[in-house]
Amino acid sequence: MKRTFALLSVLAIAGLILAACATPTAAPQPTAPPEGQPTSPPAPPAAMGTIKIASQSPLSGPQSVLGVAIKQGAELALEQLGGPLRDMGYSLELVPYDDQATPDVGVANAKNLVADPETVCFVGHLNSGVAIPSSEEYHTAGLAMVSPANTNINITDREYLEVNRIVGRDDVQGKVGGAFAAGNLGISTAYVIHDKTAYGQGVAEFFRREAEVQGINVLGFEGTEEQANFDAIITPILAANPEAIYFGGIYSQAGVFFKQARDKGYEGIFLGPDGMDSSELATLAGDALVTGGGMYYSTVAGPAETYPATAQFIEDYQAKFGMAVEPFGAQAYDSMGICLQAIETAIEAAGGLPTRAQVAEAVRATENYEGITGTLTFNDKGDLEVAKYFVIKVVSADPAAWGSNELIQVLDISPE
Repeated sequence: MKRTFALLSVLAIAGLILAACATPTAAPQPTAPPEGQPTSPPAPPAAMGTIKIASQSPLSGPQSVLGVAIKQGAELALEQLGGPLRDMGYSLELVPYDDQATPDVGVANAKNLVADPETVCFVGHLNSGVAIPSSEEYHTAGLAMVSPANTNINITDREYLEVNRIVGRDDVQGKVGGAFAAGNLGISTAYVIHDKTAYGQGVAEFFRREAEVQGINVLGFEGTEEQANFDAIITPILAANPEAIYFGGIYSQAGVFFKQARDKGYEGIFLGPDGMDSSELATLAGDALVTGGGMYYSTVAGPAETYPATAQFIEDYQAKFGMAVEPFGAQAYDSMGICLQAIETAIEAAGGLPTRAQVAEAVRATENYEGITGTLTFNDKGDLEVAKYFVIKVVSADPAAWGSNELIQVLDISPE
């Protein structure tokens, strides 16, 4: 028994030695597919997390024509320009909010959207009176805001890092309107109405100042929140008989006023800022815009067709949404594009998901961004270094022909 056990032990040890010395078998190597056969698709990028970009604009109510354009412009840009971030493995999501053109609603929405840590950039608003209080929330939360439409000077004059816009300012827009009224139309008397909002009253003030500098006699300056019956305002205007009425506000109110003023016999010129720029103005005012002295308005956002790089955008927008591009749709596209570029830049610098502060810094550092509305560079306040201003004449009472309005002036002006 002892000899047998010893022999078995020797044989076992020898087997182990031979196994250790044996040549290892090579791992199987992948082989190329037969010629002409498709290769396997590359593996999808590893999931890196969700990036949300929020928007706010009026999606319901009388100002929704422009608010929906902002939302849809941002949506199309996210779809078309988000490829680099998706290739990195990030999931992108637009989170649209309806601010109903109301400051309280905008602020409540702002509190909700900043509470989501996945939200790292924001596009909006339409109304400056909503944007100013809402942006206090974005500033406190460090969330970058790129506005496609807000023109009140206090949007950027607070000098918040997070707050930027890709359109001009009312101090310049009001001057453009006043100079055009005097120099191009030869107006010597005017009456100024505004809607008592931060936007409407602000731009009306700047128009009045420039009009007086240009030698125009401003016969009245009055604010109103009336939406339906303007008799109490129209009666003294008719008595004063100004050559022009300037309405600082939004088309939903102005259209009703213009129609009633014409119906009561006013034959002078109607003027206004970019709040007039909607096909809905023609729906509300009808022939009042093209009878008498007609209607002219200034705007910081020309018709989409006036920009040299918007042809494909216009085609894609109409194909996706089944409607023509309304004002600020193209600007919302560029606002979203700036957000996406800044997020990508911040990710590369951070080596992963960036903080809101890093995105805000990257947005403010935007320089020579080649957007569809032009080459965009922010100054240290968040304004464009050079912004475009347009003066347009309404040529038809047909809302479907709004895009055919006559472009009278295009001005490139730096902020003061």
